[in-house]
Amino acid sequence: MVRCSNGLLGLLNAGVLVLAVVALGGGAWLSHRASTTDCERFLERPVIALGALLLVLSLTGLAGALCRASCLLWLYLLALFVLILLLFAFTVFAFVVTKSGAGWVVSGRGYKEYRLGDYSTWLQRRVENSQNWAKIRSCLQDGKVCEKLAARKETVAQFVNSNLSPIQSGCCKPPTGCSFTYQSETVWIKPAGFNTTTDDPDCTTWSNDQTVLCYDCMACKAGVLANLKNDWKKIATVNIIFLIFLIVVYSVGCCAFRNNRQDNSYPAWK
Repeated sequence: MVRCSNGLLGLLNAGVLVLAVVALGGGAWLSHRASTTDCERFLERPVIALGALLLVLSLTGLAGALCRASCLLWLYLLALFVLILLLFAFTVFAFVVTKSGAGWVVSGRGYKEYRLGDYSTWLQRRVENSQNWAKIRSCLQDGKVCEKLAARKETVAQFVNSNLSPIQSGCCKPPTGCSFTYQSETVWIKPAGFNTTTDDPDCTTWSNDQTVLCYDCMACKAGVLANLKNDWKKIATVNIIFLIFLIVVYSVGCCAFRNNRQDNSYPAWK
């Protein structure tokens, strides 16, 4: 007789199987479009890997629960236990590396500005690596973040009261301390006799070339980290919910494994 825990485990894994198919479908869609942007190329492999992992786990769990195969269930529980440990470690790590760093309020401005040194050393190293930053820079340009900002056509009074995103604040305009003159959202005039030895190197890095702007500024890297910090905290919160779900599945799986062992030890015909 199939125990209740076996049926429940099968039902839970059927739900995971649906998620796996969705993830694989999303990965295939990204793969089809991957020739267009580096961002999509970056996301393609993790999505497909996640889908494949969930597919294998769900099929193993289904087979072990419905066919009462103790060997498959043992492998399933082992893999699930490792996944829970890894997910827990990542969640703790995400909270640790994102605990520092926040935007600075600028007097008379509706937006905040960001400083790279405020963030964890581990995150700083990721964006200071030239190869990593080249990919991130490409993503920013593909996303047309600054182009969309420029399309607002705001007056200077409207712009200074705008609530800019961290990336818009860091990458699409020069730091306020540079004292450049506003022409448009992404065009700023340097004052006469501008001193290139200014304390803020971002003032020198800034360019009105729309393909350059402040993409190589420290403020832009800080804006990316501020955005990443917000995203990672959201992901970590979702991970906590997913962890609870996995622990429930693991507990049900342990009950099903015990039931299978008992059924195998005491066959129904005895």
